[in-house]
Amino acid sequence: MLFENIGAQLLKILEDNVDKENKQWLLSKIEGIVESESTKDLYLTYSLVPTKIRSEKDLSLVLDDKELKAYLEIQHANLQQIGRIYLLYKVLEAKEDFFKAKVANIIEVADKSELETFLKFLVLLPHPENYKVQAVEALRTNISTVFDAIALNNPYPALYFNEQQWNQMYLKAAFMQQNLNEIVQVEKRGNKELARIISDYAHERWAASREIDPCFWRPVSNFMNEKIIKDMKRLFSSDNIAERKAAALCCYHSNSSEAKEILASFTELINGIENGSITWQNIKE
Repeated sequence: MLFENIGAQLLKILEDNVDKENKQWLLSKIEGIVESESTKDLYLTYSLVPTKIRSEKDLSLVLDDKELKAYLEIQHANLQQIGRIYLLYKVLEAKEDFFKAKVANIIEVADKSELETFLKFLVLLPHPENYKVQAVEALRTNISTVFDAIALNNPYPALYFNEQQWNQMYLKAAFMQQNLNEIVQVEKRGNKELARIISDYAHERWAASREIDPCFWRPVSNFMNEKIIKDMKRLFSSDNIAERKAAALCCYHSNSSEAKEILASFTELINGIENGSITWQNIKE
C-alpha cells in the first residue's frame, strides 16, 4: 500500500470540511449499507454524495501523510470525490468479500464524474489490484477526462498494469496528445517492445512530414539499438531545440556506450542536463 491509515485520513478531511449533520448522513449510510449488504443503496449513496457532502469553502487538507496530501492535490481532489472514495473504502474494509464485485461494477453504472472519481483514487482502496480489469477497460474510452483519470498523475498503472497494458496506455496517451510528463514512472516501465513501437511510429510520422512530441522518446533510454541510435542522430540534427534536448536526455540516461559517444559532442546540452536546466518537464519551454 502506498499510503498508511487511508480511512482515518479521509475521515479527517471530511471532519475538517463537512458540517456534523451531513457527515453523520454519510456515516449512517455506510453503516446501513454494510449491515443490510445492499448493492442498490451503495450505488445510490455513491451518486447522492455531492448533494450532502459539500462546502462553500476551499478544501482544507491538513494531513500527517504528506505523500497522500500531495497525491490528492495533484489530482485536484474535491470534497465530493473524498466522500465517494471514503464510502467505497469503508464498505470494502467492513465486508470486502461481499462488496468487492459490487465496487468493481461501478464502472458499468456510474456517470462520467462518478467514473472519474473511481479511477483517479482507485489506488486508495483496499487491495486495489482487485480492480485491474476495470482500470484497463477504462483505457478504451474516447472521453479524455475518463482516460486521464487512470493514465495521468496516477500511480495505479505503474504498479499493476502488465507490459502490454502499460504500452497500450502510453501509446494512447501519445495519440490523444496528452501531457506525457504526467504519466507516473515512465522510465521504470519502459520496455524493449515499447521502444520498438516508438521508433516505428516516429518513422511513420517523419515519412508523412508530421511532428512528434519530443517527450514521446522518454522510455527508450535503456533500449538503444542500431535503429534507435540512428533516431537519436536524427533528433540531434533537428532544427527543433526540443528534439535535440530529448535526444540528449535519452542518451544521457542510457547505458549504451554508443549513445554516450554521440552525446559527447553536445557539451552545452550535457551541461544543461547536469545543472538541471534541461529536464523532460521543461524541454518544450
